[in-house]
Amino acid sequence: MPTVRVRKGESVDRALKRLKKKIDKEGIMKQVKQHRHYEKPGQKRRRKQKDAQKKKRR
Repeated sequence: MPTVRVRKGESVDRALKRLKKKIDKEGIMKQVKQHRHYEKPGQKRRRKQKDAQKKKRR
């Protein structure tokens, strides 16, 4: 779990921005969105293939 301490003289908005950046970097939100609903094995396989093709194009 990412944690961010508010530094002396730092605004809460800035600390919140750092926290969001850490969450994005670790992929937590992506994982949460994937687990919101059940994904059938076939759908999961298709999604993974699609993601692999996207990575390959880069």
